[in-house]
Amino acid sequence: MEAHVMIENLKQTIVEMKDVIRQKYKAEIKGIFGSYTRGDFHADSDLDLLVDFDAGADLMDHVNLQRFLEDRLECKIDVVSRRSCREKKNFMPLFSTT
Repeated sequence: MEAHVMIENLKQTIVEMKDVIRQKYKAEIKGIFGSYTRGDFHADSDLDLLVDFDAGADLMDHVNLQRFLEDRLECKIDVVSRRSCREKKNFMPLFSTT
């Protein structure tokens, strides 16, 4: 699947499942980074997502969100907490903050 198609599918999934993601996984997806933003992705690349987790979220919320998104988007997902991500170079927000 091409990067722009993957990103559009991701946006659509987030819009459709925003409340479920927030309530069930205590999270909000903020954007993508990695090979999809650099343009050097390939068929085996994972989709790196930068996520804000609520204070009450635990490891299982993180793991279950990753599985949920992999099932919905049919690709390998790497969920990275913004708190744990030191380098946000090439970060691309999924939604405008204006």
